[in-house]
Amino acid sequence: MLMSNDSPALLTVRDAAERLGVTPRTLKYYEERGLVSPARSEGRYRLYDDEDLQRFGRILRLRSLGFSLHGITEMLKRPLEPVAGGHRFSTESLQQIHDAIAGQVDALDARIQAMRRELKEAQKLRDELSPDLDYLKRRLAGENADALLEQRRNALAKGAKAAKARKDLEAPKAVKRQEAGTTPAAKRVKKPRASTARERS
Repeated sequence: MLMSNDSPALLTVRDAAERLGVTPRTLKYYEERGLVSPARSEGRYRLYDDEDLQRFGRILRLRSLGFSLHGITEMLKRPLEPVAGGHRFSTESLQQIHDAIAGQVDALDARIQAMRRELKEAQKLRDELSPDLDYLKRRLAGENADALLEQRRNALAKGAKAAKARKDLEAPKAVKRQEAGTTPAAKRVKKPRASTARERS
């Protein structure tokens, strides 16, 4: 522990870790994540004051409750307000934390959707390139070019025929659904209500 006449007690990383009941590596990890910024001695050693220890205490409590480091980062930006029996976030602070985390989730959702589209496009391109690669491998292995090209033509014709068969198979089903009134358009159409004798009078 280091002390001076005009400054509060400063703890080394080892002393601070012992005070908090964690390992020095834990303190360094939270510092690397930007959650705590301790002072440095002339020899570049980390020095922790009471405010740092209180901040570490909040981090450790929030982590023990299962909060993520990103969520804790947002929470540490807002002060706690004294209430009976402890300290709590104000409604305004809770709203700010909520909005910040919701913004991160929305941004991540957008990234996920973009990655899914990119993955789908990559898979489609891979499927298109695979036959080309197979042809080249077989040609390099010495197989006859004309025979391989004939196989490719037959495969294309077979694929087109299968696609047409699937389309023809789906067509009657669509007609049956429409006749049964299960299509979206059919559901929206309401049959006219028969007029009663009273309405005609």
